[in-house]
Amino acid sequence: MTGSSTGGNTSRKKIIIILGLVFAAGILFAGLANVGLSSTNEMEFCTSCHSMQVNYEEYKETVHYLNTSGVRATCADCHVPKEFGPKLVAKVLAYKDVVHEILGTIDTKEKYEAHRWDMASRVWAKMKATDSRECRNCHNFDQMDLSTQSRMARKRHSKAVDEGLTCIDCHKGIAHTEPDEPDEPEASTNNKG
Repeated sequence: MTGSSTGGNTSRKKIIIILGLVFAAGILFAGLANVGLSSTNEMEFCTSCHSMQVNYEEYKETVHYLNTSGVRATCADCHVPKEFGPKLVAKVLAYKDVVHEILGTIDTKEKYEAHRWDMASRVWAKMKATDSRECRNCHNFDQMDLSTQSRMARKRHSKAVDEGLTCIDCHKGIAHTEPDEPDEPEASTNNKG
């Protein structure tokens, strides 16, 4: 009987050790993942790609970069969700940006401009779908003092609230130059004489 009791204790110790190792590995992985996620949210990382220099130069001319309050919104503030789940999704989907940088799809100003409308439209659609979630981290209708806004801004913000509009419905081009919408392709005329 004493033999089986000793074998049970050994099995328990092995299970505890294995669970401890799995737990430690999980903490290590989570820590490394967090460091990786954090470093890819830094402005230096975002602007390290050649294709992002166009956006960076435009951004430096906006109120989100330089303003009277000294508060600066960075790339991640506008483009990366704060919540962990949506943040992971955004990071995984960002692979396409890396791929296009490597492939040279947007590696010159001319190529970048040729794709600009499509890229901007995808960002606007994402922002619309999330009710401008990232904008609302700093800007919230409930926290606006409309009485200190210009008459036009006060009127438009009140209307936006009433109509259920979101920030991106009116504020496209707020941190980057808004691209011109491409011309509609001419409708083919079918002349059956």
